[in-house]
Amino acid sequence: MGSPAESELGDPETRTLGPSVGSLAGTLRRGAAIAAGMLVFTQLVSLVQTLVLARLLSPAEVGWFAAGTVLSGFLTTFAEAGMCNALVQRESRLDDVATTVFWATLLAGLGWAALTVASTPLISRIFGSDVVGLISAASAGTIVLHALTYVPDALMQRRFDFRERMIVRPVVALTFAITSVTLCANGFGVWGLVIGTYCSTVAWLIAAWTLAGWRPGAGGGRASFALWRELARFSLPLVVWTVLNRARDLLETAVVGGALNATALGYYRYGRRLGALPEMAVIDAGSYVLFPAFSRLAGDPERFRSAFLRALQMLWCLMVPVAGFIIAVGEPGVTVLLGEKWRGAGVMLVALAGIGPGVALMAVGMESIKGAGRTRLLNWVTLFSGVLGVGLLFGLLPWGLTGVGLALSLSSLAAGILSLLLARPLAGVTFGELALRLVPPVLVVVLPAVAVGLLEHLVAHSDQRGFVLGVTIMLAEGLSYLAVYAAGLALFAPAAWRELSSAVRQVRHVF
Repeated sequence: MGSPAESELGDPETRTLGPSVGSLAGTLRRGAAIAAGMLVFTQLVSLVQTLVLARLLSPAEVGWFAAGTVLSGFLTTFAEAGMCNALVQRESRLDDVATTVFWATLLAGLGWAALTVASTPLISRIFGSDVVGLISAASAGTIVLHALTYVPDALMQRRFDFRERMIVRPVVALTFAITSVTLCANGFGVWGLVIGTYCSTVAWLIAAWTLAGWRPGAGGGRASFALWRELARFSLPLVVWTVLNRARDLLETAVVGGALNATALGYYRYGRRLGALPEMAVIDAGSYVLFPAFSRLAGDPERFRSAFLRALQMLWCLMVPVAGFIIAVGEPGVTVLLGEKWRGAGVMLVALAGIGPGVALMAVGMESIKGAGRTRLLNWVTLFSGVLGVGLLFGLLPWGLTGVGLALSLSSLAAGILSLLLARPLAGVTFGELALRLVPPVLVVVLPAVAVGLLEHLVAHSDQRGFVLGVTIMLAEGLSYLAVYAAGLALFAPAAWRELSSAVRQVRHVF
């Protein structure tokens, strides 16, 4: 029997696409549980790595790394150019599509890497640091390495091959953590992060190609410029959306680093990193499964509608309490974990609390729009969030890091709501059904968030108790918070509670 890749790629017109439609629900539940389970592991690794590096590096060094890698991260988007989404959504000529996407993204990656190196003097001048320019030039090669992972990753996603989450992501997380911590502990400073990034990307590349079982030209696939143009029409709105977000990241980094200072940029970087943990939970445990699922169900309106509502309810019920807890105890929590010198990152984290719920809404809205093949609708989200995000950034900049964080939170929530409204008619969902899923969790979370916030700031003061006692207090507050939220959800939103309980049981089975 052939490998999964061979069974999928064999005939360019008729292929086995993974599990049958009849078994799709079970596959999605298992996949979401696997993704969530592995996410718990990788995020624990990331958290420990962040805590250790915060003790080894200064906020300024972290700021240098953030500034030095922002261009390579931005241009990585152009190398991918939305082609992975086109490959996942594609239903014909898969051999030719995979080969076309491979060569298109590789050539683009080489070109953007060369541009990154050539831009070194400009980066140094923008941030007023030769070190930042050197880091930018040294990071150019990661664009090419990432380009080589796109096709293997997309092929595993489209056939619901969850080894990408079970094996590849943990390997990448462990490689970066071990390499960067070891090097920084031995005096490499910010360059330990640069070398760690290379090592983790190489590990990603090796693991992805090993598991995907695909090679360029497999099954007789041939690259085609005409096919690339066809794929580009589907991908263009996705590219515009992603490029806008990357451009905003670049702008935010430049504004914070230029208008404020390197230390503020370090706070920004770590605040965003900690704030991205719930965001990554949505992307890894939700979007990775939702896009191929919605693509498969697009021709079955009733099942598409049911999947839309269940995904919305699940992700919203998970992200709203996370945001509430961050608002309540985010600043002292970061201070306990990272030390007093990082209190500014805690302030940033609290201001970023709205990103997680916004991403949850976007995960459902945008992935369903993509799955239905209506990517042009995303242009409205792109235009609206771009104008609003930049306007809020400069309008709230006088508030410092808090203003920057609030701008990100508000624009994320606004983009999430708009994407959900655009997807609503595609899924055949009423406004009442949306409200029934969204309102109860918000009302339920208010009481535990206020109670825990008052307890922490008026009584417990965990950030003044030392690391061990402070962490113990935080854990107790977190468990109490979750208990009250769960009780409220079970009482006022029993359907949501049943879905959430089922998801937790699925994750437990992974372990």
